[in-house]
Amino acid sequence: MSRLTVCRDCCCGSTRKVPALDHDEQLRRPSEIAEVRVSDCLDVCEQANVVVVRPSPAGRAAGGRPVWLGLVNQPDAVEDIAAWIRAGGPGLAPIPDILALHVFTKSRS
Repeated sequence: MSRLTVCRDCCCGSTRKVPALDHDEQLRRPSEIAEVRVSDCLDVCEQANVVVVRPSPAGRAAGGRPVWLGLVNQPDAVEDIAAWIRAGGPGLAPIPDILALHVFTKSRS
């Protein structure tokens, strides 16, 4: 099973920063198909809302690595993440083009 780390309690998950998103639903929907872990802050507030998709054990064995997704601020993006995970996720299924627009590399600061 793939795992998600979802940033919350700083800029991410804030109705002040992203008022039009149902932040609770953004956690609930993926939890139906993946293990969801909530982090207080992933220290990339300029990318709020941030979701890290971690490969399943099979995906990791196939070379999959965690994928950082930023600006996940639309309900459709959550559905796209769920569909990718159902298809296998990192290491097992190519990232959909629409999600590739959200990918970023976290600096090692």
